[in-house]
Amino acid sequence: MKRILTIIIALSVALGVAAQKRKVQNKPYIDLRPMHFGILIGMNLQDVEFQNVGPQTIRMEDGTEMPASIVCDADMWNPGFSVGVLADIRLNQHFALRFSPAMHFGSKRLTFRNLLEMDESGMPSHITQDLKNTYISMPIDLKFAAQRFNNYRPYIMAGLNPMINLAGKDQEYIQLKRYDVMFEVGMGCDFYLRFFKLIPELKFCFGMLNALDSNHIAELSDINKRAHALSVTEANTKMIVFTLHFE
Repeated sequence: MKRILTIIIALSVALGVAAQKRKVQNKPYIDLRPMHFGILIGMNLQDVEFQNVGPQTIRMEDGTEMPASIVCDADMWNPGFSVGVLADIRLNQHFALRFSPAMHFGSKRLTFRNLLEMDESGMPSHITQDLKNTYISMPIDLKFAAQRFNNYRPYIMAGLNPMINLAGKDQEYIQLKRYDVMFEVGMGCDFYLRFFKLIPELKFCFGMLNALDSNHIAELSDINKRAHALSVTEANTKMIVFTLHFE
């Protein structure tokens, strides 16, 4: 048993030493450029968190009033597609400032449940809305990278991401505002390949503003939809983005 443990420890040490050996570096001077550019493609998961009103009195189309307790929630993460470009400005050996405008195509599935109205199965009655969103994002991030070793270099980043929502007006229950601002934080790793640098990155974005378009309620032509639109007072967007950067 002691021999087996000795062999395992020896192999582990040998593998560790081998992993620390220096290799030939691809693109050895790319990080010394004052500025470099690239493209990015990836996927996103969009979400939104609502502040619900709770019990309320709703007026039906025939003028009658009735109590309701409607809650709204985005009950699933819907995958979307992201594409953009980037510009990286070198500040010093470890810090860089990055501007990466992109377009994010996706949607959010909203579910409204009336807790005071049951369906045939005894569950709260519900309706759904597919809230489609196409965002133009213009994030400015500060990137801190570790010391390069061989052909990889991990980093962390954080910054602000102004967003423009390109979704048009419609007659659905909920609509988001045209503009939003997100705080984003993430991590990634630079992989130095023979002809280019590949950078997988994962970042988390959190809306800092109330993104709910409250003026949309007055524009609804169907009065029966207003009860669902009035069930929320605030909306904060969220997004998870995984991208591949090519520099």
